[in-house]
Amino acid sequence: MAPRFPVGKLPTEILARLLDEYRLEAERVLLGARVGEDAAGLDMGDRYLVAKTDPITFATDEIGWYVVHVNANDLVTTGAVPRWFLATVLLPETGSDEALVEEILRQMHAACSILDISLVGGHTEITYGLDRPMVIGQMLGEVDKDKLVTSSGTAVGDALVLTKGIAVEGTAIIGRENEAELRERGYSDEFIARAQAYLHDPGISVYREARLASREFEVHAMHDPTEGGLATGLSELAQAGQVGLVVEEEQIKILPECRVLCEEFGLDPLGTIASGALLLSLAPGMADGLIGALDAESIPAAIIGRVVDETEGIRIKGRQGMRELPRFTRDEIAKLFA
Repeated sequence: MAPRFPVGKLPTEILARLLDEYRLEAERVLLGARVGEDAAGLDMGDRYLVAKTDPITFATDEIGWYVVHVNANDLVTTGAVPRWFLATVLLPETGSDEALVEEILRQMHAACSILDISLVGGHTEITYGLDRPMVIGQMLGEVDKDKLVTSSGTAVGDALVLTKGIAVEGTAIIGRENEAELRERGYSDEFIARAQAYLHDPGISVYREARLASREFEVHAMHDPTEGGLATGLSELAQAGQVGLVVEEEQIKILPECRVLCEEFGLDPLGTIASGALLLSLAPGMADGLIGALDAESIPAAIIGRVVDETEGIRIKGRQGMRELPRFTRDEIAKLFA
């Protein structure tokens, strides 16, 4: 019997093979299904329509807020402005009532309002076999034809910039989904509240930094590291651009509560779900200017590495020397839901 897949994304090599074999792209498909690309691009004549779909499966607290922002994140990494949002809300047979549905819709409404996005439709149902709510979002946006950014645009010699640090979303999820366990382990209310607040501060949205970068700088690629953490995001970026990477481990900011919680639960921060950080690839001469512009908007960022030829692979340099970037067959946070 063939081995079963772990929880999380499909293994990259299997997904890439399946997409190559079963891809269907009509004439107006500019950017179709590719590993490492965050969204699809469709030619609408005077501009491109950009489309994305993404589910929320780990988190249940503020799931409506999550689903809007993670989908908007993937659109803004293409240089697009998110405009329209649809959601499929799947609810378990046990514990679902009018109050739960209204709360999820209230959260989606609040997130859409902040980003000036129209909530235009979707589907809602009580679903057999679920033990928690799940929401699948679909975001549509648009971008001028000369402003589209793709992950495949990464060029050898580029600097790699990372905003905020890791792992914003992972920290928020642990703080919210494991609150009782954290108290049992002796964590204070203040610490738990700080971890839970990561959802909003520094926040899982990369909207502001991505829009600033695409408006004011010639960015070659942007990528939103999500499941599988920063390590998987780096691998996806490299695969899309057919390049290699050298990453400086000491330049990667591991946020304080993230470091503590990962040590507590035996998780590697590099493989922990990382929405809230943005990876950017651009000419090294522009990197300092971008970091300065982000700093002026109170968004911390740092150069964490460089793009090299594909033959050099994807490596990370730490105190013990150079090694291959670790690969994660499933997100580290999945260990807490096994």
